[in-house]
Amino acid sequence: MHSQLSPHRAVRADLSGPYGPIGALRIRGEGPIALLVPGCTGSKEDFAPLLDPIADAGFDVVAIDLPGHQDSPGPADEASYLPAPLGQVVAELVGKLAADGRPVVLMGHSYGGLVSRRAVLAGAEIVGLTLLSSGPGELPSGGRRAVLELAEPILHQHGIGPTHDVLEKLNASNPRWQNVPAEQRVFLRDRFLRNSVAALVGMGTGLRGEPDLVGDLARSLRARGTSCLVACGADDDAWSPSAQRDMADRLEADFSMIAGAAHSPATENPAELLATLLPTWKTWLA
Repeated sequence: MHSQLSPHRAVRADLSGPYGPIGALRIRGEGPIALLVPGCTGSKEDFAPLLDPIADAGFDVVAIDLPGHQDSPGPADEASYLPAPLGQVVAELVGKLAADGRPVVLMGHSYGGLVSRRAVLAGAEIVGLTLLSSGPGELPSGGRRAVLELAEPILHQHGIGPTHDVLEKLNASNPRWQNVPAEQRVFLRDRFLRNSVAALVGMGTGLRGEPDLVGDLARSLRARGTSCLVACGADDDAWSPSAQRDMADRLEADFSMIAGAAHSPATENPAELLATLLPTWKTWLA
C-alpha cells in the first residue's frame, strides 16, 4: 500500500523562501527539474511514491511544503495564503531552482494546482504545467467544501487541536478512513497539528473564492509555448473528472484519468499516474 510513508531516497532540504526556509524533499540530479506542489493541509510527503521513479527518469525532483504547512513557516496574515500570493512564492522558487538554465516542469496537486497556475500567470518560466486533481476555480458544493465551512469558525475560535478533534469525529463514520493504517493516521494527525491557523483559513478562503482563470491561463500558455497536462482520479470527489476534462479542453491540454484513484492519485495509484507523467514530461523536454 502506498502512502506518505512510502520509502524513498529523497533527502530533507530547506530552500530559500520569503518567509523563511521552504521544507522540501529532494533527489538531486543534473537533468531537468520537476517541482511538485501539494494542496491544502498537504505536504511534500504526499508525493513520496513518485520521488524515486521521477529521479530514475533523469529529473532533479523537488517536492515542497507550502508556507504555513509542515516544515515551511508562513506569515500570520490569512490573505498571504490565497493562490495569487502563494503563486508568487512558487514563481520565485522556480527562478531560483532554474538559475543555472535547466528546464523546469511544475506539478500542482489540488489547491497546489490553483497556486501553480498563479505561478505561471506571475511569470514562472517553465516548459510544462501539470494540474493534478485541481479545477478551473473555486471548489464546488459537496462534502469537501462543507468541511471547510465547518472548520473555519472552529479554527478561529479554538485553534488547530480542537479543529482536528472535530474532523476526527467526522472521519469515524468514513469507511475509507477506517482502512488507513495506524502509522499513517499518526503521521496525518501530526502533520495537521503543524499547520498554522492562518494558512488553513486563508487556503479555505481561496478554495471557496478562486475565480475561473482558465482563459487567462490558456492565453499565457499559448503565448509562451508552454505545454500542459490535466490529470485526475477517476473517482475524484473534489472537482469532478468531467469538470477537469472540460478544463483540459479549454486549455488545449492533454487529459488523463487515473483508474483506481480518487483525489490523491500520487498515493492511490502512483504506477498509473507515473505512466502518464513521465512520457508526457519527456515529450515536452524533447
